[in-house]
Amino acid sequence: MAFQMPKYHHPDFNRPELASAPDVKYEVVEKDGVAPDYFHSTSMYPEYFKINGTWVLAEESRMDSSVVLCDDGHLEVVENRNLKKGDKVILGRSEDGEEGIYMHCNGFGDISLDGNRDQFVFRQGRSRETSYSRDYDNLFELLKHEKEFGNILWVMGPAFSFDADARAAMQALIDNGYAHGLMAGNALATHDLEGAYLHTALGQDIYTQVSQPNGHYNHLDVLNKVRRSGSIPQFIEEYKIDNGIIYSCVKNHVPFVLTGSIRDDGPMPEVIAGAYEGQNAMRGLVKKATCVICLATMLHTIATGNMTPSFRVMPDGEIRPLYLYTVDADEFVVNKLIDRGSLSATTMVTNVQDFISIVAKGLNLF
Repeated sequence: MAFQMPKYHHPDFNRPELASAPDVKYEVVEKDGVAPDYFHSTSMYPEYFKINGTWVLAEESRMDSSVVLCDDGHLEVVENRNLKKGDKVILGRSEDGEEGIYMHCNGFGDISLDGNRDQFVFRQGRSRETSYSRDYDNLFELLKHEKEFGNILWVMGPAFSFDADARAAMQALIDNGYAHGLMAGNALATHDLEGAYLHTALGQDIYTQVSQPNGHYNHLDVLNKVRRSGSIPQFIEEYKIDNGIIYSCVKNHVPFVLTGSIRDDGPMPEVIAGAYEGQNAMRGLVKKATCVICLATMLHTIATGNMTPSFRVMPDGEIRPLYLYTVDADEFVVNKLIDRGSLSATTMVTNVQDFISIVAKGLNLF
């Protein structure tokens, strides 16, 4: 099955209600980090704003942010906390053109990922009883395409680090070019490096799952050694690490962002402790992504979903869909992202360790 990229259909701005729509209104920010009343809040969909009689697309969007009109007519989507005094923030709460704002929800509406005619909004409310055979086949073809022409971002919980085959499968994907970025927390890095150094995760052998004597010290010892080394790459070099997810990222120069939580041990030197600083760093990877796969991490998944639009404007001006997957063994977790308003997610309810092994095998890497 050859991958077919859905074609984007621009809005028909000759429709009377859009042709006669007024220009947008804006108000100047009076205080850093505070939007004016009645500010327009963005969605995951393509949104157009009428400026001097011309409809302009906000090219880099995310949910729950303001739109700033720059002096050159360019539009910037800015989190309210990052607004600066003097910014011109667009006003309006309607999205049908009557205030010069139009949300285009079905730009990819005549073809879906698998080639069937349908609206480009994936199935919702799926369960562990759902058949995922076609989803896997579609994903294999998508990943082959994105490896060559896109940017694949993985968002990972620590579950991978507890299983030898899952670690090996993810390493194979990274080594073979199927990862252009990785986002995770302190735990994934800690236990993956524990697995590489001591063949355990939280003190259990990553293959047999047998607890090792005093194994509960293992991740703390690894954390301590990494902190003594000063960085993850330096630890990998000093301790001759030659396997694992983080090792493969370092070896292949795949950028990763590790964000911390209030419960973290250590943490690793690269872990970003500040919530907003971490979100900004995550946003830096999301801005490049054309395919995002979130695996067994509810909070990172929701955070990523909220900053991920349903489309991407490529350097040549092409508008293409941004594919978002969320995978977890818990139905509540995968459907939580949809509950938060990120409608264009493909959800799969399965053990992520099995999922990543199936993906690696489906791509003939295993």
